[in-house]
Amino acid sequence: MARFRIHIRAALPLILIGAAACDATPPPVGMVRGAELYETCLPCHGESAVGNAEIEAPAIAGLPQWYIEEQLLGFQQSWRGGHFQDIAGMRMRPMAISLTREGDIESVAQYVAAFEPVYPSSTLHGNAGAGAAIYNAVCVTCHGPEGLGMPELHSPPVVQLDDWYLLTQLRNFRTGARGADPENVWGVTMRANTLALSDQAMQDVIAYIQTLR
Repeated sequence: MARFRIHIRAALPLILIGAAACDATPPPVGMVRGAELYETCLPCHGESAVGNAEIEAPAIAGLPQWYIEEQLLGFQQSWRGGHFQDIAGMRMRPMAISLTREGDIESVAQYVAAFEPVYPSSTLHGNAGAGAAIYNAVCVTCHGPEGLGMPELHSPPVVQLDDWYLLTQLRNFRTGARGADPENVWGVTMRANTLALSDQAMQDVIAYIQTLR
């Protein structure tokens, strides 16, 4: 009898592990899981995903699912949020890294993409006329004449992005805080297009983008 009790005691951890494995069913993939995951995004991006400029959290409501997925992967792989000059990106990166379960990125991206798109108010004061010339010479090939982006070129719809956020990201590309990783091919391409732009030129092209809405 004593020998039997010893064998049961030795086997107990294996039994518990097996039971845990049977119960460790993955969470559902899709909108339900996305809603659960978005709870961690609420403090910065808000209930309607319209963002909060005071903490440099952009509006993300209604952005394409493919774009949200790509950016979350970029944060996970340090293409974004890995440079000391990108403070907001450094805050965002741990949130992306926490998406460890299979399907998590796709689920939260699907959930955010389902929000009604927003077009934040302008906060900058550039020259839209001067910006039109820059946009049509530099930006139109990837972002399109209406600023709606092109998935095949990995370019987002810039008309949906906050103007202050656009300015921050253009500066990040210019300084190398973003788009400097050679593995981030599309980021490298974008960075090349910002190197010759002054802050005023950036504000001008952003002012023109606002007119495309």
